[in-house]
Amino acid sequence: MEMALTNKKNFNEGGYSAPEEKYKIRKRKASPGDIAFHICNGIFMILFVVITLYPVLNTLAISLNDGTDALRGGIYLIPRKFSLKNYATVLQKDNLMIGAVVTVARTLIGTALALITNAILAFIVSRKNFIFAKQLSLFWVITMYVNGGMIPIFLLYKGLGLTNSFAVYVIPGMVSAFNMLVIRTYMRGIPDSLEESAQLDGAGYTTIFLHIISPLCKPVYATVALFVAVGQWNSWFDAMLYNRMSDNLTTLQYELMKLLSSVTNQSSSVEAMKNSSGSVTPMSVRAAATIITMLPIICIYPFLQQYFVSGLTLGGVKE
Repeated sequence: MEMALTNKKNFNEGGYSAPEEKYKIRKRKASPGDIAFHICNGIFMILFVVITLYPVLNTLAISLNDGTDALRGGIYLIPRKFSLKNYATVLQKDNLMIGAVVTVARTLIGTALALITNAILAFIVSRKNFIFAKQLSLFWVITMYVNGGMIPIFLLYKGLGLTNSFAVYVIPGMVSAFNMLVIRTYMRGIPDSLEESAQLDGAGYTTIFLHIISPLCKPVYATVALFVAVGQWNSWFDAMLYNRMSDNLTTLQYELMKLLSSVTNQSSSVEAMKNSSGSVTPMSVRAAATIITMLPIICIYPFLQQYFVSGLTLGGVKE
Protein backbone atom coordinates (compact mmCIF):
# COMPACT_ATOMS: atom_id res chain seq x y z
CA MET A 1 0.00 0.00 0.00
CA GLU A 2 2.83 2.41 0.90
CA MET A 3 4.65 1.52 -2.31
CA ALA A 4 1.54 2.24 -4.34
CA LEU A 5 1.17 5.64 -2.64
CA THR A 6 4.85 6.43 -3.22
CA ASN A 7 4.63 5.55 -6.90
CA LYS A 8 1.55 7.68 -7.24
CA LYS A 9 3.35 10.64 -5.58
CA ASN A 10 6.42 10.25 -7.80
CA PHE A 11 4.19 10.03 -10.85
CA ASN A 12 2.54 13.30 -9.91
CA GLU A 13 5.81 15.04 -9.09
CA GLY A 14 7.34 13.97 -12.36
CA GLY A 15 5.23 16.34 -14.31
CA TYR A 16 2.78 13.76 -15.64
CA SER A 17 -0.25 15.03 -13.73
CA ALA A 18 -1.44 17.68 -16.14
CA PRO A 19 -4.69 19.53 -15.51
CA GLU A 20 -7.56 17.12 -15.52
CA GLU A 21 -9.42 19.10 -18.14
CA LYS A 22 -6.65 18.45 -20.66
CA TYR A 23 -7.28 14.71 -20.56
CA LYS A 24 -11.02 14.79 -20.75
CA ILE A 25 -12.23 12.57 -23.53
CA ARG A 26 -14.23 14.44 -26.05
CA LYS A 27 -17.44 12.76 -26.95
CA ARG A 28 -17.71 12.13 -30.63
CA LYS A 29 -20.84 13.50 -32.17
CA ALA A 30 -23.10 10.68 -33.23
CA SER A 31 -23.38 10.31 -36.96
CA PRO A 32 -26.68 9.62 -38.74
CA GLY A 33 -25.52 6.05 -39.25
CA ASP A 34 -24.96 5.57 -35.51
CA ILE A 35 -28.39 6.98 -34.71
CA ALA A 36 -30.04 4.74 -37.28
CA PHE A 37 -28.18 1.72 -35.89
CA HIS A 38 -29.29 2.42 -32.30
CA ILE A 39 -32.90 2.90 -33.41
CA CYS A 40 -32.94 -0.32 -35.44
CA ASN A 41 -31.19 -2.21 -32.63
CA GLY A 42 -33.74 -0.98 -30.09
CA ILE A 43 -36.67 -1.92 -32.32
CA PHE A 44 -35.18 -5.36 -32.94
CA MET A 45 -34.63 -6.02 -29.22
CA ILE A 46 -38.18 -4.92 -28.38
CA LEU A 47 -39.61 -7.23 -31.05
CA PHE A 48 -37.41 -10.07 -29.81
CA VAL A 49 -38.64 -9.62 -26.23
CA VAL A 50 -42.27 -9.48 -27.39
CA ILE A 51 -41.89 -12.62 -29.52
CA THR A 52 -40.21 -14.43 -26.64
CA LEU A 53 -42.60 -13.42 -23.85
CA TYR A 54 -45.92 -13.38 -25.68
CA PRO A 55 -46.46 -17.20 -25.81
CA VAL A 56 -45.73 -17.48 -22.09
CA LEU A 57 -47.98 -14.57 -21.10
CA ASN A 58 -50.74 -15.78 -23.41
CA THR A 59 -50.60 -19.26 -21.88
CA LEU A 60 -50.70 -17.72 -18.41
CA ALA A 61 -53.75 -15.63 -19.35
CA ILE A 62 -55.61 -18.68 -20.70
CA SER A 63 -54.75 -20.70 -17.60
CA LEU A 64 -56.25 -17.97 -15.38
CA ASN A 65 -59.36 -17.59 -17.51
CA ASP A 66 -62.64 -19.45 -17.31
CA GLY A 67 -62.38 -22.50 -19.58
CA THR A 68 -65.67 -22.08 -21.43
CA ASP A 69 -65.07 -18.39 -21.92
CA ALA A 70 -61.59 -19.13 -23.30
CA LEU A 71 -63.15 -21.16 -26.13
CA ARG A 72 -64.51 -17.94 -27.57
CA GLY A 73 -60.96 -16.77 -28.27
CA GLY A 74 -59.72 -13.22 -28.09
CA ILE A 75 -57.57 -13.75 -24.98
CA TYR A 76 -54.10 -12.29 -25.40
CA LEU A 77 -52.29 -11.03 -22.29
CA ILE A 78 -55.05 -10.44 -19.71
CA PRO A 79 -57.70 -12.97 -18.60
CA ARG A 80 -61.19 -11.90 -19.60
CA LYS A 81 -62.98 -13.91 -16.90
CA PHE A 82 -60.61 -14.69 -14.03
CA SER A 83 -60.79 -18.21 -12.59
CA LEU A 84 -58.52 -20.59 -10.67
CA LYS A 85 -60.53 -23.71 -11.50
CA ASN A 86 -58.00 -24.80 -14.12
CA TYR A 87 -55.24 -24.99 -11.51
CA ALA A 88 -57.61 -26.65 -9.03
CA THR A 89 -58.36 -29.34 -11.63
CA VAL A 90 -54.66 -30.01 -12.22
CA LEU A 91 -53.67 -29.97 -8.55
CA GLN A 92 -56.48 -32.37 -7.61
CA LYS A 93 -54.99 -35.05 -9.84
CA ASP A 94 -54.25 -38.31 -8.06
CA ASN A 95 -50.58 -38.99 -7.24
CA LEU A 96 -49.65 -35.43 -8.21
CA MET A 97 -47.94 -34.68 -4.90
CA ILE A 98 -46.04 -37.95 -4.99
CA GLY A 99 -44.97 -37.17 -8.53
CA ALA A 100 -43.85 -33.68 -7.50
CA VAL A 101 -41.71 -35.08 -4.66
CA VAL A 102 -40.12 -37.69 -6.94
CA THR A 103 -39.48 -35.09 -9.64
CA VAL A 104 -37.80 -32.68 -7.22
CA ALA A 105 -35.70 -35.53 -5.79
CA ARG A 106 -34.59 -36.79 -9.19
CA THR A 107 -33.79 -33.25 -10.33
CA LEU A 108 -31.61 -32.45 -7.32
CA ILE A 109 -29.89 -35.83 -7.02
CA GLY A 110 -29.56 -36.38 -10.76
CA THR A 111 -28.12 -32.92 -11.36
CA ALA A 112 -25.59 -33.25 -8.54
CA LEU A 113 -24.40 -36.72 -9.62
CA ALA A 114 -24.23 -35.77 -13.30
CA LEU A 115 -22.24 -32.62 -12.55
CA ILE A 116 -19.76 -34.43 -10.31
CA THR A 117 -19.12 -37.35 -12.68
CA ASN A 118 -18.89 -35.23 -15.84
CA ALA A 119 -16.58 -32.73 -14.14
CA ILE A 120 -14.22 -35.49 -12.96
CA LEU A 121 -14.16 -37.15 -16.38
CA ALA A 122 -13.63 -33.81 -18.11
CA PHE A 123 -10.75 -32.98 -15.79
CA ILE A 124 -9.06 -36.31 -16.52
CA VAL A 125 -9.48 -36.03 -20.29
CA SER A 126 -8.39 -32.37 -20.35
CA ARG A 127 -4.95 -33.18 -18.86
CA LYS A 128 -2.27 -33.07 -21.54
CA ASN A 129 -0.27 -35.89 -20.00
CA PHE A 130 -3.20 -38.32 -20.13
CA ILE A 131 -2.26 -40.68 -22.98
CA PHE A 132 -5.79 -41.94 -23.75
CA ALA A 133 -7.45 -38.51 -23.96
CA LYS A 134 -8.09 -38.59 -27.71
CA GLN A 135 -9.28 -42.19 -27.74
CA LEU A 136 -11.75 -41.67 -24.92
CA SER A 137 -13.02 -38.43 -26.42
CA LEU A 138 -13.63 -40.20 -29.75
CA PHE A 139 -15.40 -43.06 -27.96
CA TRP A 140 -17.75 -40.65 -26.18
CA VAL A 141 -18.46 -38.77 -29.41
CA ILE A 142 -19.47 -42.03 -31.11
CA THR A 143 -22.01 -42.71 -28.34
CA MET A 144 -23.72 -39.42 -29.22
CA TYR A 145 -24.63 -40.79 -32.67
CA VAL A 146 -25.05 -44.52 -32.08
CA ASN A 147 -27.10 -46.36 -29.46
CA GLY A 148 -28.59 -49.81 -29.04
CA GLY A 149 -32.23 -48.77 -29.36
CA MET A 150 -35.15 -48.72 -26.97
CA ILE A 151 -35.66 -52.47 -26.55
CA PRO A 152 -31.98 -53.36 -25.90
CA ILE A 153 -31.72 -50.46 -23.45
CA PHE A 154 -34.86 -51.63 -21.65
CA LEU A 155 -33.51 -55.18 -21.41
CA LEU A 156 -30.18 -53.86 -20.16
CA TYR A 157 -31.82 -51.77 -17.45
CA LYS A 158 -34.01 -54.71 -16.46
CA GLY A 159 -30.99 -57.01 -16.24
CA LEU A 160 -29.19 -54.46 -14.08
CA GLY A 161 -32.20 -54.17 -11.76
CA LEU A 162 -32.87 -50.53 -12.59
CA THR A 163 -36.50 -50.97 -13.57
CA ASN A 164 -39.14 -50.29 -10.90
CA SER A 165 -36.59 -48.29 -8.94
CA PHE A 166 -35.62 -44.67 -8.39
CA ALA A 167 -32.09 -45.41 -9.64
CA VAL A 168 -33.25 -45.50 -13.26
CA TYR A 169 -33.86 -41.75 -13.05
CA VAL A 170 -30.33 -40.77 -12.00
CA ILE A 171 -27.78 -43.50 -12.86
CA PRO A 172 -28.19 -43.59 -16.69
CA GLY A 173 -27.80 -39.82 -16.88
CA MET A 174 -24.69 -39.57 -14.74
CA VAL A 175 -22.40 -39.55 -17.77
CA SER A 176 -23.23 -37.43 -20.81
CA ALA A 177 -20.81 -37.15 -23.70
CA PHE A 178 -22.06 -33.68 -24.64
CA ASN A 179 -21.83 -32.26 -21.11
CA MET A 180 -18.44 -33.84 -20.54
CA LEU A 181 -17.05 -32.39 -23.77
CA VAL A 182 -18.41 -28.95 -22.91
CA ILE A 183 -16.67 -28.98 -19.52
CA ARG A 184 -13.49 -30.43 -21.02
CA THR A 185 -13.31 -27.67 -23.63
CA TYR A 186 -13.72 -25.03 -20.93
CA MET A 187 -11.02 -26.61 -18.74
CA ARG A 188 -8.57 -26.64 -21.62
CA GLY A 189 -8.92 -22.87 -21.84
CA ILE A 190 -7.51 -22.44 -18.32
CA PRO A 191 -3.77 -21.59 -18.42
CA ASP A 192 -1.43 -24.42 -17.56
CA SER A 193 0.59 -22.04 -15.39
CA LEU A 194 -1.96 -22.36 -12.61
CA GLU A 195 -1.60 -26.12 -12.46
CA GLU A 196 2.18 -26.01 -12.80
CA SER A 197 2.56 -23.49 -9.99
CA ALA A 198 0.33 -25.62 -7.76
CA GLN A 199 2.39 -28.72 -8.53
CA LEU A 200 5.57 -26.87 -7.61
CA ASP A 201 4.00 -26.19 -4.22
CA GLY A 202 3.31 -29.90 -3.78
CA ALA A 203 -0.39 -29.98 -4.74
CA GLY A 204 -1.80 -33.21 -6.13
CA TYR A 205 -4.46 -33.62 -8.81
CA THR A 206 -7.25 -33.77 -6.24
CA THR A 207 -6.20 -30.45 -4.74
CA ILE A 208 -5.78 -28.91 -8.18
CA PHE A 209 -9.23 -30.07 -9.26
CA LEU A 210 -11.04 -28.99 -6.10
CA HIS A 211 -9.25 -25.71 -5.28
CA ILE A 212 -7.99 -24.39 -8.62
CA ILE A 213 -9.89 -25.80 -11.60
CA SER A 214 -13.38 -26.10 -10.12
CA PRO A 215 -13.63 -22.51 -8.79
CA LEU A 216 -12.68 -21.24 -12.24
CA CYS A 217 -15.25 -23.52 -13.89
CA LYS A 218 -18.30 -22.13 -12.08
CA PRO A 219 -19.81 -20.67 -15.28
CA VAL A 220 -19.63 -23.93 -17.21
CA TYR A 221 -20.74 -25.90 -14.15
CA ALA A 222 -23.81 -23.68 -13.85
CA THR A 223 -24.57 -24.10 -17.55
CA VAL A 224 -24.29 -27.88 -17.47
CA ALA A 225 -26.26 -28.06 -14.23
CA LEU A 226 -29.06 -26.08 -15.85
CA PHE A 227 -29.06 -28.39 -18.88
CA VAL A 228 -29.29 -31.47 -16.68
CA ALA A 229 -31.87 -29.97 -14.31
CA VAL A 230 -34.19 -28.96 -17.16
CA GLY A 231 -33.89 -32.42 -18.68
CA GLN A 232 -34.60 -34.15 -15.36
CA TRP A 233 -37.53 -31.87 -14.57
CA ASN A 234 -39.21 -32.30 -17.96
CA SER A 235 -38.59 -36.02 -18.32
CA TRP A 236 -41.64 -38.29 -18.27
CA PHE A 237 -40.92 -41.00 -20.82
CA ASP A 238 -38.58 -42.95 -18.52
CA ALA A 239 -41.27 -43.01 -15.82
CA MET A 240 -43.77 -44.44 -18.29
CA LEU A 241 -41.31 -46.95 -19.70
CA TYR A 242 -39.54 -48.25 -16.59
CA ASN A 243 -41.75 -47.41 -13.57
CA ARG A 244 -45.21 -47.49 -15.06
CA MET A 245 -46.52 -50.00 -12.53
CA SER A 246 -45.08 -48.22 -9.48
CA ASP A 247 -47.31 -45.37 -8.27
CA ASN A 248 -44.73 -44.39 -5.67
CA LEU A 249 -42.16 -43.73 -8.41
CA THR A 250 -44.31 -41.65 -10.72
CA THR A 251 -43.19 -38.17 -11.75
CA LEU A 252 -44.95 -34.85 -12.04
CA GLN A 253 -44.56 -34.66 -15.80
CA TYR A 254 -45.91 -38.19 -16.26
CA GLU A 255 -48.99 -37.42 -14.18
CA LEU A 256 -49.62 -34.19 -16.10
CA MET A 257 -49.15 -36.06 -19.37
CA LYS A 258 -51.77 -38.61 -18.32
CA LEU A 259 -54.12 -35.81 -17.32
CA LEU A 260 -53.74 -34.06 -20.66
CA SER A 261 -54.21 -37.30 -22.55
CA SER A 262 -57.37 -38.12 -20.64
CA VAL A 263 -59.01 -34.73 -21.11
CA THR A 264 -58.01 -34.58 -24.77
CA ASN A 265 -59.25 -38.05 -25.70
CA GLN A 266 -62.44 -37.90 -23.69
CA SER A 267 -65.65 -37.92 -25.66
CA SER A 268 -67.64 -34.75 -24.93
CA SER A 269 -64.70 -33.60 -22.82
CA VAL A 270 -66.02 -30.07 -22.32
CA GLU A 271 -69.30 -31.22 -20.79
CA ALA A 272 -67.62 -33.89 -18.71
CA MET A 273 -65.13 -31.44 -17.25
CA LYS A 274 -67.83 -28.89 -16.62
CA ASN A 275 -69.68 -31.34 -14.44
CA SER A 276 -66.58 -32.37 -12.50
CA SER A 277 -64.74 -29.08 -11.97
CA GLY A 278 -67.08 -26.27 -12.84
CA SER A 279 -66.08 -24.52 -16.04
CA VAL A 280 -62.82 -25.89 -17.42
CA THR A 281 -61.84 -27.23 -20.82
CA PRO A 282 -58.93 -29.27 -22.19
CA MET A 283 -57.37 -26.10 -23.59
CA SER A 284 -57.45 -24.29 -20.26
CA VAL A 285 -56.21 -27.36 -18.39
CA ARG A 286 -53.31 -27.70 -20.82
CA ALA A 287 -52.40 -24.07 -20.22
CA ALA A 288 -52.47 -24.53 -16.44
CA ALA A 289 -50.38 -27.71 -16.65
CA THR A 290 -47.87 -25.93 -18.88
CA ILE A 291 -47.45 -23.07 -16.39
CA ILE A 292 -47.04 -25.49 -13.48
CA THR A 293 -44.41 -27.38 -15.46
CA MET A 294 -42.32 -24.38 -16.46
CA LEU A 295 -42.64 -22.29 -13.28
CA PRO A 296 -39.79 -23.90 -11.27
CA ILE A 297 -37.35 -23.63 -14.18
CA ILE A 298 -38.26 -19.97 -14.70
CA CYS A 299 -37.53 -19.36 -11.01
CA ILE A 300 -34.09 -20.97 -11.31
CA TYR A 301 -32.93 -19.02 -14.35
CA PRO A 302 -32.37 -15.64 -12.65
CA PHE A 303 -29.96 -17.18 -10.15
CA LEU A 304 -27.84 -18.75 -12.91
CA GLN A 305 -28.05 -15.89 -15.37
CA GLN A 306 -24.91 -14.22 -14.06
CA TYR A 307 -22.84 -17.22 -15.10
CA PHE A 308 -24.11 -16.97 -18.66
CA VAL A 309 -23.63 -13.21 -18.94
CA SER A 310 -20.34 -12.73 -17.11
CA GLY A 311 -17.16 -14.30 -18.41
CA LEU A 312 -14.03 -15.27 -16.60
CA THR A 313 -10.94 -13.05 -16.83
CA LEU A 314 -7.66 -14.85 -16.36
CA GLY A 315 -5.45 -11.88 -17.10
CA GLY A 316 -3.53 -12.27 -13.84
CA VAL A 317 -1.41 -15.07 -15.31
CA LYS A 318 1.51 -14.07 -17.51
CA GLU A 319 2.70 -16.71 -19.89
